[in-house]
Amino acid sequence: MLTSLALILLVGLLLGSIFNKLKLPGLLGMLITGIMLSPHAFNLLDQKILTVSSDLRQLALVIILTRAGLSLDIKDLIKVGRPAVLMSFLPATLEILAVIIIAPKLLEVTMIEAAIMGSVIAAVSPAVIVPRMIKLIEEGYGKRKSIPGLILASASVDDVYVIVLFSSFISLATGDIVTYGKFIQIPVAIILGVIIGIITGLFLSMLFKKLHMRDSAKVVMVLGVSFLLIELENQLNGVLPISGLLAIMSMGITLYKAYHILAKRLALKYNKLWVAAEIILFVLVGATLDLKYAIAAGTMSLLVIVVALLFRMLGVYLCLINTTFTWKERLFCMLSYIPKATVQAAIGAIPLSMGLACGQKVVTVAVLSIVLTAPLGALGIDHTYKKLLDKE
Repeated sequence: MLTSLALILLVGLLLGSIFNKLKLPGLLGMLITGIMLSPHAFNLLDQKILTVSSDLRQLALVIILTRAGLSLDIKDLIKVGRPAVLMSFLPATLEILAVIIIAPKLLEVTMIEAAIMGSVIAAVSPAVIVPRMIKLIEEGYGKRKSIPGLILASASVDDVYVIVLFSSFISLATGDIVTYGKFIQIPVAIILGVIIGIITGLFLSMLFKKLHMRDSAKVVMVLGVSFLLIELENQLNGVLPISGLLAIMSMGITLYKAYHILAKRLALKYNKLWVAAEIILFVLVGATLDLKYAIAAGTMSLLVIVVALLFRMLGVYLCLINTTFTWKERLFCMLSYIPKATVQAAIGAIPLSMGLACGQKVVTVAVLSIVLTAPLGALGIDHTYKKLLDKE
């Protein structure tokens, strides 16, 4: 297992650096590392690390979402208002509808199978978006209209919304009854996640003001509390819906508001943690991909993904109607909502493991969506933000 970790970190760092030198997203090199090391290629990864792969990917998400919260000013989010709420669900809804409309004709699946496929590929990737939006906040791009904050917050809620829809569609496909309660879970999970995050953030800020310890120890404490919030979500699953990831982000935002000086110092520590976490995340995402499926999928699966992306971008545009955003700023928001990676890697294989007839096709479309949109979205953000956004 240690050899596998060494290969993940060293080869991932090397290829990521090479791609950065070529003015391409480093995550593309990390994805390729995962594909090469995976059981579908050179098979150099220990089965033990593949078994805990989802936990390691979640660890990386915890780090980057906490880092996001430590950079977000709640006043900026309030200032954004309506677009932040709409972008939490409208783009994903339109993307799922697009797949429901076209997938039955192009991929020969039923309508409910198309809904499952749409919900798998509809979630935007915080792992691609968050570090880039943090960079924009630090450099002052789009800050006057809180554009990075808008995208950060909306993308996090977007994932909660899509995952609840996915579980509902899976229930329908397996013959279970889907009640209105399933859909009520979406706002409940969001609200409870935010409330628990705020309470936790206030408690930690008071604790840190009274207890004098090194910032590194405080980072360890915040990480430990973050893991407990994720476990709380797991333990209450089926009893009370809570979004652990939103709770973590809200905790970071509360720390920023209640203890701003400390939040800035902790953010620097989390930046250093993200260097290793990013490599582990994207290499392990790459390790889930089987290119044979992608090659066999053909142009029809690609066409489904491209049409769905166009509907998603239309959804973002509709969310920004009657705002003060310029056409350049709207275009940037549309490009920023393209990348897919982590959620697709996490849930893409579930229909196949459950024996659903559409399982192989869903996996294939999930794989292609990662390969196509993660680099495309990262490139779109990296190469346009200086041209499309104003700098403060």
